[in-house]
Parts: sequence; C-alpha cells; structure tokens
Amino acid sequence: MVGHALHEIGSYHQLRRQEQQRRLSHLAASSSAPCRLLHSDTLQARHACCRAGRRELRRAARAAAAAAVSAPEREAAEAAASIGSAPTDVVYDAVVVGGGVGGLAAATQLAAKGASVVVLEKYIIPGGSAGHFQRDGYVLDVGASMMFGMGDHGTTNLITRALAAVGKRLETVPDPTSVFYHLPASEAHPQGLEVKVWRGYEDFVDELAARFPAERKGIEAFYGEAWRVFNALNSLELKSLEEPRYLLGEFAKHPLACLTLASYLPSNAGAVARKYIKDPELLRFIDVECYFWSTVLADSTPMMNAGMVFCDRHYGGINYPVGGVGRIAEELAEGLRERGGHIEYRANVREVIVEGEGPAACATGVRLADGRVFRGRAVVSNATRWDTFDGLLPPERLPEPERLFRQRYTKAPSFLSIHMGVEAHALAPGTECHHICVDAWEDMESPLGTVFVSIPTLLDPGLAPPGAHIVHIFTPDWIDNWKGLSVAEYERKKVEVADGIVARLERHLPGLKAATLFREVGTPRTHRRFLNRRDGSYGPIPSRRPLGMLGMPFNRTALKGLYCVGDSTFPGQGVNAVVFSGFGCAHRVLCDLGKAPSLPGLDAGYNALLGAVRDRV
Repeated sequence: MVGHALHEIGSYHQLRRQEQQRRLSHLAASSSAPCRLLHSDTLQARHACCRAGRRELRRAARAAAAAAVSAPEREAAEAAASIGSAPTDVVYDAVVVGGGVGGLAAATQLAAKGASVVVLEKYIIPGGSAGHFQRDGYVLDVGASMMFGMGDHGTTNLITRALAAVGKRLETVPDPTSVFYHLPASEAHPQGLEVKVWRGYEDFVDELAARFPAERKGIEAFYGEAWRVFNALNSLELKSLEEPRYLLGEFAKHPLACLTLASYLPSNAGAVARKYIKDPELLRFIDVECYFWSTVLADSTPMMNAGMVFCDRHYGGINYPVGGVGRIAEELAEGLRERGGHIEYRANVREVIVEGEGPAACATGVRLADGRVFRGRAVVSNATRWDTFDGLLPPERLPEPERLFRQRYTKAPSFLSIHMGVEAHALAPGTECHHICVDAWEDMESPLGTVFVSIPTLLDPGLAPPGAHIVHIFTPDWIDNWKGLSVAEYERKKVEVADGIVARLERHLPGLKAATLFREVGTPRTHRRFLNRRDGSYGPIPSRRPLGMLGMPFNRTALKGLYCVGDSTFPGQGVNAVVFSGFGCAHRVLCDLGKAPSLPGLDAGYNALLGAVRDRV
C-alpha cells in the first residue's frame, strides 16, 4: 500500500502540472486583469490598480489546481505516510535511519543483493536535501538542481547505476553548461570575470584560457591532473574502500589506476593548482570551482573529490531528471519496495539500541518516538555524525574515533534558500540554467557572500505553470544569524534578506524583482526543522587543512553493528558523492553479514591500520 501510494505521488506530479496548466491558461485568457497569476502572500502587492484582479485570479487558480488533483494526491500522500506497514516482529538484515539519497542508495544496494531492509524516514517524503515539494503549481527542488552521476556510461554514473540496480531509470535533459560564473571585477577584467563551464571540455578550456591567455598551459595541466584522477576512478567498480578483498581484486585488474588514486589520496586541489598556475585571480577561480560544491576553498578540497566533479560534468555531463530532482529518491524508494524492502514515513527514531558493554557493545536496532522497536543485524545511520552520536546515543557511548573526528572536522554552514516563480519573459533568450555570483573575493566564504542560482524550468518547463519559470536562489548562512528572533522579526528578516539578494542578482538577471509571481524563503532554521540536521548543516568541513582524503571517515564506526552513510562519510557532500557512500556502505554491510565474499583474516588488520592512519592525520 505504501509503495503504491508513493508511486501514485510520482505519477500525479505530471497529471497535476498538465491539468493545472490547462486551467491556469483558461483563467489567464478569461481574466481582464493585467496582472500576474500567482503572488506570494509574503510579498507586498505592487501596482495598486491590479490588486483586486490579482487576488481573484490567484484564488481561482489555486481553487482550480486543488479541484484538479487534491483528492487523489491527498489520498496517495496519506497512504504513503501511513504508520505501521513495516513489521516489527522480525530481525532485519539492516535498519536504515533516514531516507535521504545516501540512505536509499545503501538500502537499495542491500535489497538488490537479497538483504532484508527497512528505511525509517522522519518526514512524509523521501530524499532529504535531494527531495522536492510543491507550492502553487510549482515543483521545487529542496537543494541543488545540478546533477552529476546521471550519465549513461562509465562507472562514476552512480545515480544511474543505483536506479538500475532496482530496475529504475529516469528520463533526463542535458544541460549545455554546468555553471555560468559571475565573479568580481579586476584590473584584467574590469567588467567582472565571467566564465561558462561548457559541457564540452575543450570548449570550457578555450573559454577559460581566453580570460587568462598566459595561463593556458597551466590550465591544461591542472585540469589534466583532475582527468588522471577521474579516469582512474572511472575504470574501477566503486565499492567499499574498507574491504581489502575488493581492493586486491581491483588492483589485480587495474594496477595503474589503483596506484594513481593512492598517489592522490593525501593531495588537495589548491596545492596541485599552484604547481601549474601563478595568476592570483585564476587561483581564486579554482577556489570558487571547489567552494560551490564543497563549501571550502581549494586548499581544503581533496583532489580526489575535485577530479570527480571537474571531469564528470564533461564526461557524463550535467543531466536534469524530468519531473524534478526528487524523482531520484521516489524511484529508489519504489524500487526498494519492489524488492521486498520497506520504507516507513513519520518514523521518528529516538535511540539506537546498544547491547553489551566495552568491546562487546553492539548496535542491535532502534527505538522510535512512538515506542516501536525495529531490530536489525546492522544499523545504518543516514543522519549526520553529530545527529547520530549526540542525538541517538548517550554521551558515554561516544567512541574515541568520533571525538578525534570532531577535532578534524566541524559543521559546514547551512543555507538561506529562496524559491521564486517569475514571469517567463523576464529571462532573456539563452539564459543559462545554473549561475554562481560572487561580488567580492573577500566575501566569498562569508554568510550570503556566494549566491547560487538554479533555473530548472529552462530544462524542464513542466515544473512551473505556463508562462512562468522557477528561480531557486541559495546561499550559505549560519543558523546563529537567525536565533533569538520573535515570529514577526523572523518573518521581517526573511523578507529583507531575500529582497537584498534579489537586488544583487538584478545585475545578472535584470527585471527579476518586477517579474516575481511567487516567493518562499527558507532559512537555516527551515533546513534544521525539515531535514532534521543539526544546525541545518550541509555536512562536515575540515577545521584545518586536511591531508587529502586520509582523514575522512568511511562507513564503519567504532561501535559494532553501527554504520554511517551520507555526507558525513567518504567522499563527502553532493548527491553523487552520497550515492558513492551508499554503494560503499552496502558493500561493507554485506561483507560483515556474510552475504558478500571477504577476507576476514586480512580484514581486521587492514581496518585497524586504516583507522590508525585516519585518526592521526
């Protein structure tokens, strides 16, 4: 029943858009009011002569949309969110806490290999930061719309592979550019540095070299090293780096690729860039190339991660899933159920159950806020490491490796997010889908200093009502900036901050404010509430310059039976990255459960060495 209901939610996305477009078009044609179709209640109405017509049209549009789809969609949502469908009188092979994409990737990989799995999601839909929601006829991505890992060849197309493992595939739309940078003015670029990262690698190098002619060889050399990393990764079957049998097998088949990756393990992108590039402005460009997905500068970004991102955007390309990013999680959830797994919504996990003491202590299940207990041979947490070890375990259970992890890493900022519907004519022909805007280099890491813009309707127009586009703006911010406010102060600050950011963007997207039909603002408090993440954090970032990937934890934890998956584990943030984490976690769990071949004698010594290196870098 739950599986059928979630499938219905996905099916109704398209039905809703089609019916709503027909009704809104009819309303627009029959209305004599020269005004916008939709308008957020949080925005003050402009053009007094249109107020009455705008209100009537807005009410009619919402009523039409509700009449078209509210009943079946509500029934599907209620069924999907029903409680009690997953049995509690069995011991699962794996209990997964959290239905984000990382948790779903681990769960589906396990289920595809015959393991019994239950996923416990606190919210009413899957996906977490990679989910989507609906407002006034718009289908809005929670997070970024720039999707790596959805190509159709190689081994790094992990989202495609995760879906295929449970018999799923999504239609995608290719993006001709992954991002259009709008960067600060300088002596060399008095109007500002603007660079498009084209899908074709040579096109991108030509464009960047045109901005920095003296650095062409350096540009080719730096990104050439990124390709060395990517090509090595792309030749391997990507599983758990904690499992020595798998590593030995891959080394036997691809010795050069494995040695190449080993040589880059301690390297950061900034150090590699400085070997070839001298121009300070170009080095700042490399910084923002890293910052937009890692939230740290190049000196703190492992070269392994950089190689994956810098090259997959050309190799597999950026491809947007038709229907929205949330379709990825919805299809994974459906595939999980089709293979006998369960996903339970409104399942608020309060405690990881631990039996035994000292070295014999073992995670054996979880307890929910409603009192239900789910037992498992393995417990996989898709929560952050802070939410896992501070929220689900008592303080005395904090293992020493986790204490050391907190010395090496701290929480990344959260985001301020602005979802807007705008009149389509406001976007000039040829407008790119993704933009990154920095007004001053010294503000790049400051709250609200770097602004990310996604316009997914340029790729999938069906996400918005006819004649409208979605403009999704997000920028790093700290939850502390939103504490201690009354309700009125909080709402007023949201409007003021959003107005300021939209005004900044007018330089690159003129007319944005005047064309606004709808606007909804989310703060770090919103992310904390709906994504259930400590401080709304995007994930861990190094508190000091890391030694490449060597300090990043993998999936196993020091508590037997407890695993972590998602952006708090190797390889870090990003949808494709957390899917990689899910692949690795599932493989490690299968080996530990005896459902995949391993080398137990070698395993203990190898992981002891791995842990010792990680805890001391």
